[in-house]
Amino acid sequence: MDLGINGKRALVCASSKGLGLGCARALAQAGVHLVMNARGSEALEVAAQQIRDEFDVDVRTVAADVTTPEGQEAVLDAAKDADILVNNAGGPPPGMWTDWDREDFIKALDANMLTPITLIKALVPGMMERGWGRVVNITSQSVKAPIPVLGLSNSARAGLTGYVAGTARQVAGHGVTINNLLPGIHATDRAVSLDSGVAQAQEISMEEAKAQRCKTIPAGRYGTAEEFGAACAFLCSQHAGFIVGQNILLDGGGVNATL
Repeated sequence: MDLGINGKRALVCASSKGLGLGCARALAQAGVHLVMNARGSEALEVAAQQIRDEFDVDVRTVAADVTTPEGQEAVLDAAKDADILVNNAGGPPPGMWTDWDREDFIKALDANMLTPITLIKALVPGMMERGWGRVVNITSQSVKAPIPVLGLSNSARAGLTGYVAGTARQVAGHGVTINNLLPGIHATDRAVSLDSGVAQAQEISMEEAKAQRCKTIPAGRYGTAEEFGAACAFLCSQHAGFIVGQNILLDGGGVNATL
């Protein structure tokens, strides 16, 4: 399928690996030029060069922590004309409700709520002026079904979801859509971190921890960055202009809900 976005420009945050890289690669395959961001320059440059070589698109890199004001300034300077914004940031650490204090919540809000909002406010006005734009926020299945050990993520991502719900309806008439993709467990470094925590807590192997988690997923496996990226690219396509303010699960059926 021709996604109709060849020649568009996208800012993809946290895109040197994992779900962010999956999104960047899928957009590049559709002919989208990229600004890729990540904290570590080495992995970022390797990923960017592979995309240049494979898809023949322009790729600019910004090695910076996008959750800081300095990092936001750097990525926005490189991507001020972006037609597509993919918001992404690593999730806060797991723990129990008794583990977190105010500073922990502030860090989670900065990374997973306030940073996406800052980038939306900076880039969406230009999209509206041009009459076309796409924003995809990578959040979590915990927005639909809270995960007890991820209380920081539950809180921050739910806040972003509420912001998007109202904002998306205000900008849709200008040809700009804002939607959220809600991943369940995918085969990324985040899965390794979560499985490591389970393995240590239960004194079992990583393989046993993964098998235990897979039993909770109707699809019986972890998702892949490639299929997640394909879903993101579709939401950014010309075919998705009537999808507005939605929260779309990519969780292998893990959330057991009718709506």
